[in-house]
Amino acid sequence: MARSPFSPAFWRSPLRGPWLTSVLGLVLLGGITVLFVTGLLSYAAYNPDLSPVNDKTPGKGLLGFYLFAWPTDPHWLYRLTQGVHVTLGITLIPVLLAKLWSVVPKLFTLPPARSVAHALERISLLLLVGGGLFEFVTGVLNVQLDYLFPGSFYPLHFYGAWIFFAAFAAHAVLKTPAALRNLRQLKEERSELTSPTPDAPTVSRRGALGLVGGGSLLLFATTVGQDFDGLRWTALFAPHGRRDPGTGPGGFQINKTAAYAGIHPAETTEEAWRLVVTGRTGTVRLSRAELLRLPLHSAALPIACVEGWSTSDQWWRGVRLRDLAALVGYDTDPPDVFVESLQRHGSFRRAALRANQVADPRSLLALFVNGEDLTPDHGHPARIIVPAAPGVLNTKWVARLTFGDL
Repeated sequence: MARSPFSPAFWRSPLRGPWLTSVLGLVLLGGITVLFVTGLLSYAAYNPDLSPVNDKTPGKGLLGFYLFAWPTDPHWLYRLTQGVHVTLGITLIPVLLAKLWSVVPKLFTLPPARSVAHALERISLLLLVGGGLFEFVTGVLNVQLDYLFPGSFYPLHFYGAWIFFAAFAAHAVLKTPAALRNLRQLKEERSELTSPTPDAPTVSRRGALGLVGGGSLLLFATTVGQDFDGLRWTALFAPHGRRDPGTGPGGFQINKTAAYAGIHPAETTEEAWRLVVTGRTGTVRLSRAELLRLPLHSAALPIACVEGWSTSDQWWRGVRLRDLAALVGYDTDPPDVFVESLQRHGSFRRAALRANQVADPRSLLALFVNGEDLTPDHGHPARIIVPAAPGVLNTKWVARLTFGDL
């Protein structure tokens, strides 16, 4: 029996072969393409070209060619795109691992490079395998709120995605025609993936596919519930599925508590807190009582976060952002706004919103949710709520709004 993985006889599973690898590869072709597109949309939703505070990947250059003004309709857009991105990514993990297992003998092929073209192919495979593992591992760690990787998740995942998908696209162009041929053939041909001395089979290839598919369905069932309040208890592998948000009007999920953000109760009292609004005609300072004397409006909007979890629509009530812009000289065509929070540490304590987001009549400086005052953890005394925006742009504990072109 061969003892070295560099010997073809070392790999003895009778399951390996062109047919199994082709099926898994075509599943990943569709799934990873959707992951890449929804990931790019998630990045666009942060409006990184709007203001340096929103840009977590400075110096991206040509990689930001596609960025556009993120829309506010439909109001559940980010809830859908990011929910698909995270849920699909976790669901594909068994498929990815099975695909890597099916081709692992190729990583030990000798000689390492038979020609320049073969060497380039091997390098692309290293980028493909390494990039795929990096993207899936960092994505899962981010969903689990375990930031074990060095540096910020945003640039690591963003640049890693471009490297991985470039290798993936090149691989797909080269291998998809052969994969389709393998699926059409009635009898499987021998290839370098086929063991020359296979062990006796204990399961069929279709049985192995059933096992992989079952694993994917299990991960789907224990993840997708984080997007639906009634199914949240099923999201066993999602932190926001296990966490009990409590009951009452404020009984829905949050990412950051007031304690984590360093919010002191004394600075949010009626006597101490003031909203500072700055614009073309100067600055106004408003207490919460003065805000309550302005016209109040309501909107039913969800909270959706990059980790993939979301809430159902909550009923928010407060002052329209465009009405606050009018107080400082923007009676028509409100501009961008720079939002600053009382939060003392952590990312996105400052954020920028585009003019189209400010102008939407559902974009509020919210003072109430579900008929009650905001709780401290939901942003009392005031927070931003904007349709279709990532949760981190719905700034809590708002202290200052600066209107103007950013």
